[in-house]
Amino acid sequence: MNRAFMSVAFLLVITVPVSGQQTKWDSVAHSLFKELIEINTTESSGSTLQAARAMAARLRTAGFPDSDVVVLENAPRKGNLVARLRGRNNGGKPILLLSHIDVVEAKAEDWTLPPFQFIERDGTFYGRGVADDKDEGAIHLAIIMRMREERFVPDRDIIVALTADEEGGPANGVAWLLANHRRLIDAEYAFNEGGGGRVSGKDGGDTARISHDVQASEKKYINFQFEVTNPGGHSSVPRPDNAITQLAVALAKITPGILPVRLNEVTRAYFTRLAAVVEKETPAMAAAMRALVANPGDARAAATLSADPRYNSQLRTSCVATLLEGGHAPNALPQRARANVNCRILPDEEPARVLAALQRVVADTGVHVTMQGEAQNSPPSPLTPELMGEIERITREMWPGVPVIPTMSTGATDGLYLRNAGIPVYGVSGLFYPETFAHGMNERIPVRAFYEGLEFMYRLVKSVTGQRPIS
Repeated sequence: MNRAFMSVAFLLVITVPVSGQQTKWDSVAHSLFKELIEINTTESSGSTLQAARAMAARLRTAGFPDSDVVVLENAPRKGNLVARLRGRNNGGKPILLLSHIDVVEAKAEDWTLPPFQFIERDGTFYGRGVADDKDEGAIHLAIIMRMREERFVPDRDIIVALTADEEGGPANGVAWLLANHRRLIDAEYAFNEGGGGRVSGKDGGDTARISHDVQASEKKYINFQFEVTNPGGHSSVPRPDNAITQLAVALAKITPGILPVRLNEVTRAYFTRLAAVVEKETPAMAAAMRALVANPGDARAAATLSADPRYNSQLRTSCVATLLEGGHAPNALPQRARANVNCRILPDEEPARVLAALQRVVADTGVHVTMQGEAQNSPPSPLTPELMGEIERITREMWPGVPVIPTMSTGATDGLYLRNAGIPVYGVSGLFYPETFAHGMNERIPVRAFYEGLEFMYRLVKSVTGQRPIS
């Protein structure tokens, strides 16, 4: 961060709606959200181009000039929307509000509700993409529309990008934009998915909030192939050197804790702050967190935390078998057995070291372990006091007593590409969601949480861009 954040010079009215649309901008965000959900944007049969064009039309209707609303069609049914709210450009490079508008597949026969119909029922929004990630797309668009109508000009441009292909398919989204149109999305830093509020129960009520998480890092993704070959033979004459059995023995050695504990700036901050949150209910876990931050070589503390899969995945690179195939006939000894082992690698871990560790653990030269492709680096984003301070301040305003905790995602987002391009990324949203069934059936989010997230992001974006009224 090259500049200090400017103080807010006007009073922000705290509006935390309980349900429904309580303000004009709640209604606008709701309308954008509904339209996005009801456009199928799956890889197999949907169109992010249609969604991008629909949102571009909404921005133009709101008064944005054509020059600041760009839809890029780079493949059949593929489209990215890049919109810009112009600032005074005396405070540095733009900030980027990023969300993806493609969604994972949703078969209607697997749902009890129609996946591409936006449904509000009993304080809950339903539909494919309501949690991942069209909620944030609608929020980001509503923010710049509101700022424009309120005649506030930021000290720098605010870019909103709604992109394709985060969930899979060819790289027609953020990676393509960086390679071909970087100037459109170049920014000092970006806000993206990956963060949000943690709740203890399923209702998402005030008393359920545990922490407000900010994603500042994410693991790298890579696959390894395990393969065993054998001359085979007739199944009536079994031999001790069976390809399937040999592979199975090797896979059994791939346990969650085979790689060593390695903390980084983000995970040290994560366990330091989380210890205070969990201390009341799980004091042993809290003590282990503090002990491990003080001494990453503390084997006892590491063992305590590793017993919880969520914490274990923050401690180390993790690997797990995900695909398996072997044999060629039911009455023949297998000539080949093969498995895919998926690894989520720490940001500063070298894939070659993981390969060497897997080979060492398997300890069988008859099992050939090979790296499939290359892992892309994803350097952690710096936890700058200015930005973290603003996130913490606004969190205190809206949810007193809720701590802000930096996190490392164990999955992957489009932030990977931006970080590789030198643009820091922070997953922050103000969205306190319980179980959402993202990627699953009947994807859902609480209505109230959506509107609270809208208000949080509005305040945050205005704060970090030093808003001033037009004179």
